[in-house]
Amino acid sequence: MKKLLCFILATGLLLLLGSCKLGRFAYYNFANITDHEIFPYRTAEKGDYIFTYAVAESGKAPKQITVEGNETTFDAYLEKNRTVAFLIIQNDTIQYEKYFDDYSEDAVVASFSMAKSVTSILIGCAIDDGYIKSVDEPVTNYISELKENGLQSVTIEHLLQMTSGIKFSESYTNPFGDAATFYYGRNLTKAVLKRKLKKEPGSAFSYSSGDTQVLGMVLQRALKGKSITQYLEEKLWKPLGMEYDATWSLDRENGMEKTFCCINARARDFSKIGRLYLNNGNWQGKQIVPEEWVRRSVTADTVTGASFYKYQWWLPSQSGDFMAQGILGQYIYVNPSKNLIIVRLGENYGNTDWRNLFKSLAQQY
Repeated sequence: MKKLLCFILATGLLLLLGSCKLGRFAYYNFANITDHEIFPYRTAEKGDYIFTYAVAESGKAPKQITVEGNETTFDAYLEKNRTVAFLIIQNDTIQYEKYFDDYSEDAVVASFSMAKSVTSILIGCAIDDGYIKSVDEPVTNYISELKENGLQSVTIEHLLQMTSGIKFSESYTNPFGDAATFYYGRNLTKAVLKRKLKKEPGSAFSYSSGDTQVLGMVLQRALKGKSITQYLEEKLWKPLGMEYDATWSLDRENGMEKTFCCINARARDFSKIGRLYLNNGNWQGKQIVPEEWVRRSVTADTVTGASFYKYQWWLPSQSGDFMAQGILGQYIYVNPSKNLIIVRLGENYGNTDWRNLFKSLAQQY
């Protein structure tokens, strides 16, 4: 009888897991850097051209670090704070590269919201390629169904700036919330088409994964049959000489890319996204992304957004540095004045302020 009960409960859990996002939320509980293993995906293939960094014989990374008056090794500090990969690159030379917890340079890590910055890059490319006319276009030019929800006044720029006013709950602990629906659900199109206004577009900044997924649906429809992953491969993955293939998680088989998250790649390849913007969209003499788009993306604009956020990039200070950031402490940090790129990937944030650490490290170069 006990075995039968266990079988019934197990079967019910499997049915729940396979049939709805609530079951998947209950089973997986919270986002994990191995989530690339649980979602269907499309692959962006690397090309024949591979870009490699030089490696410093004796890197300039700190050997010791002082925290709350106590001195510890830099390696130990990173490991204690749940880091799995840490890269410091200056002048196209790797100054420090370390992996922890059985991770290595070929280990795949989920990007989480660093994908938002990549989505922004692809929007800039799509405008340059003529797929999208401008950031001033209303989203309903591409998602006409949203007219029924009163979203005619929401523009692509509102989405980029996260000032759309679209209602979205960014809670990662509520299984009934919007974030769980977008992350674990199997019909992003349906979820996007339910979006409604909460505030006047352009009136206030509100961080929202929903805005980026609406942006992704705009891009998907603008590409007219070409997948977003194909466009990633064409515009970035092959031209930037990535060392490995990447994948982009989907809501379901042959479904939509989760553009608010979920590009799965390696630390060195993530760093090349930073290098592209460090060089104003130019890669080895070829303009991959319009220079003006890069400039607009990483320059603070308090008129149409927030001083610390622009076009899906974070601006940690007023000194010109910028970064892509994902939940669990995924970062691509770029400091143009120091020609510096830092990539940190982790199992979670640990107990540290990564932004301040990056800025502190940059001062040492």
